[in-house]
Amino acid sequence: MPFDFTNFEVPENLNFPVEFEPTKVSDKKYVINADTGKYLGIVGKGFTCASHGDFYRRVYDTITENLLSTEIENAQFTWRSARNNAWSMLDITLPDMQVEISTDKHTTTLGNRIISLHGIDGSCSNQAFFGAIDFFCTNGQISGDYDKIRKKNTSNFTLDGFIQELQRARTDFYTETAKMQVWAQTSTKYVNIQSLLEEMISSKRKAEKMFSLYCAEASTRGHNKWALYSAFTNYASYADERNGFNLRNTGNDTRAISMFSREQEVSKWVSDRRFIELEAA
Repeated sequence: MPFDFTNFEVPENLNFPVEFEPTKVSDKKYVINADTGKYLGIVGKGFTCASHGDFYRRVYDTITENLLSTEIENAQFTWRSARNNAWSMLDITLPDMQVEISTDKHTTTLGNRIISLHGIDGSCSNQAFFGAIDFFCTNGQISGDYDKIRKKNTSNFTLDGFIQELQRARTDFYTETAKMQVWAQTSTKYVNIQSLLEEMISSKRKAEKMFSLYCAEASTRGHNKWALYSAFTNYASYADERNGFNLRNTGNDTRAISMFSREQEVSKWVSDRRFIELEAA
């Protein structure tokens, strides 16, 4: 029998059935919150999807069936939503799956992290990402694009096929953290990090802020590739006076989407040839 997460519950604002209603355009239909009657979007006539609640309960079942009870019993769930609850995100931290990352100056602990995205208005496909969270600073970050699972909300989509691919979570976590330990041992003492960031990041102002973050991380972790990565994850985790990377207030219900877009941006930086080549620095 799968282990029972006593603290897992889909929040009320996301746990609603979905209905569709034809529009006056023949190939379009409305997406509706069946509990409130609120119209959430317009999608193509062939669009179909599971409700948020059904989707996340299947994610939950798959995790409990494929990880050990000792790995998941203290799981922490963070829910985010946007677009009037049409876009949702479940961020699961598994603090009982831990790996230490050590530099010459500092040791931190990473916990496993599984992120699932779900949209019912066509704003995003069903997605799952694996990653890690640093318990020293609570920075979190998804892994590279090769660790991403994406299945579109189309008539060809089957929830069963998507859920099966989540079973890689344990292997991916330990593979990724082993790589991060190598980063912690990769010195950047003789690397011009400021120039590197200006080459990697198109915005000069953003590159300057990122260099300041790197210097702050290096003061704790030492001058190494891990400190640079930690600066990236700081940017993806906070948007306030802590790092100076504030989000503009557009008045729209998109903050959660914007923050997750930062994680995707960091994922691209980590996959950049110039970051990868620091292995040999």
